Amino acid sequence: MSRKNNDKKDKKDLNKTVKRIVANFKPPEQITASQWADKYRRLSPENSAEAGPWRTSRTPYLKEIMDAFTDPKVRRIVVVSSSQIGKTEMLMNMMAYMIDNNPGPAMFVLPTVDIAKDTSKRRIAPMIRDTRPLKNKVSASKSRDADNTLLKKNYPGGMLTITGSNSAASLASIPCRYVFGDERDRWAKDAGGEGDPWGLVEARTVTFYDYKMVETSTPTIRGSSAIEKSFKTGTQEYWSVECPHCHEYNFIEFEHIKYTAHTIGEGREKGFVVDTIEYACPLCGCISDERTIKKQPQKWIAKNPEAIKNGTRSFWINAFISPWMSWGKIILKFLEAKGDPQKMKTVYNTLFGKLWDEQTEVMDEDSFLKRREVYKAELPEGVLCLTCGVDTQDDRLEYEVVGYGLERKDWGIEKGFIFGKPSDDEVWERLDRILDKRWKFENGKGIKISITFVDSGGHYTQEVYENCSKRRFKNVFAIKGGNKEDIPFVSPPSKVKIMKRGVVVGTTSLFVLGVDSGKEKIMSGLMLENDEVHRHHFPLNEDKGYDEDYFNGLLSETKVMVDTSRGRKWQWKKLPGHNRNEALDCRNYANAAYKVLNPNLEVLFQRIHDIKNTKPKRVIKKQRQQERFTDNDW
Repeated sequence: MSRKNNDKKDKKDLNKTVKRIVANFKPPEQITASQWADKYRRLSPENSAEAGPWRTSRTPYLKEIMDAFTDPKVRRIVVVSSSQIGKTEMLMNMMAYMIDNNPGPAMFVLPTVDIAKDTSKRRIAPMIRDTRPLKNKVSASKSRDADNTLLKKNYPGGMLTITGSNSAASLASIPCRYVFGDERDRWAKDAGGEGDPWGLVEARTVTFYDYKMVETSTPTIRGSSAIEKSFKTGTQEYWSVECPHCHEYNFIEFEHIKYTAHTIGEGREKGFVVDTIEYACPLCGCISDERTIKKQPQKWIAKNPEAIKNGTRSFWINAFISPWMSWGKIILKFLEAKGDPQKMKTVYNTLFGKLWDEQTEVMDEDSFLKRREVYKAELPEGVLCLTCGVDTQDDRLEYEVVGYGLERKDWGIEKGFIFGKPSDDEVWERLDRILDKRWKFENGKGIKISITFVDSGGHYTQEVYENCSKRRFKNVFAIKGGNKEDIPFVSPPSKVKIMKRGVVVGTTSLFVLGVDSGKEKIMSGLMLENDEVHRHHFPLNEDKGYDEDYFNGLLSETKVMVDTSRGRKWQWKKLPGHNRNEALDCRNYANAAYKVLNPNLEVLFQRIHDIKNTKPKRVIKKQRQQERFTDNDW
């Protein structure tokens, strides 16, 4: 056959091949993210109580958010939400849709690398396994495959990098068409000295004209919340419900919920029962029940619709519209948190979906001077145990003995000074008189201090170590303060060496305290004090040390937002006219000692009041064996 005939045959075969390819070609499905999720996404049993096919109809408020991801006009999506809403699964749906339909280099950023690793194993890997289109495109993680590891998922057309906001190397080195940021308010303020993590990942998108950035978070503190700032740049949409009476749409907030409740039990066994729950429309005032409201028409209403011109849509939702959280459950959490600022902050952020207002206003010491009470004895009725906090200065020890009782009540018992250098034995012998004293009630009975925390900062660290070690049988422990954001109020103790003239002479236990966390608890509690809430008591008795100087020191600091080289953050600053803060430190140390002690107050109440215990001994034994180092509030 001639070469010319061969060329004709090859051309004819090529045309047939092209026609066959064109005839069999199927373009990518033109569906939205919510439609894709309904068709392909399966919830994994490891992460969902409703494992199986995803149903957008179960969470209708997520439909428009997911579909915004496929809207070419939208470049940024901001979601502020409470817990129990499904926002993490929403992010998973967006990522899955992207991998299957419009792939590109992507980054999923979480607060820390450790959380990123856990999320990859616990959420992303099961999603890939159980969602058929992903299973065919994303291969399993292999230690020898650099493209498919725990924190890297390779697929045709791109790679998903999973990392933490504290990893500057990951944030600043990978070009990204898609960025997914979860729990933005819990991100690091600074990524390894490289600056704001969100700014770093934003810079990775500049080469992509069709980039998408999605950030979600539960809100935290008003004024310092990153997600709050991002929300304000967008359309500011709220998921709103139609009132069955006036037919106007409103965003449901806790202030609109009316309820009645009563208490059951006492002390640690105290609980609440919610009797009635109703919704009062903020516009017409008409009452509806929860079942009716949750069946009413609902939709997103934007307060700043013009922001769509800038390509940013922002959404705000709370737990009142969650299919998994009843209003009764939310109210119970609120009632259980009342009077405890830390627990109340959690309720506001994770259930109400509201920003928490840090109370930074200056308190007036005169109001606390007027609120002092006359104690009829050294220990007023209600005190069940005592702790002592000791602050170390170059020329003295300052101490405060504090009593604690049921319902988170506390009493200042005695604030005093022991003058002399902390290196002198006499100073510690005088402290022993305080620690060994049996403090008396009006009826003549008495109790001793159960535990004492002594500050080891300053110029006499080794002397504090040595003297605390000598008094360990009295539960006297050295402490060291830390003020980093991630330090808990009290950490488990470590062993430290006691040095004398350069020689190790022994060891002692050292507790590390999150002093900022402790100060926040004190100040938040004091700010709640009023005629109805009165949990912190101080003696009017002149010889007890609770004078104007004491309250000047107790109220000597306030929390303010400051600009630092690593971004904006909250810091405690001394107020003008408040020269000393030892009273605040002593109370902080005494509270920390009480947290470590973690006493069973019901048992102490029975002992002090000679009440015969009617509970089986094995129950009390179990209560005494409670874990001592927990995050339960003191």
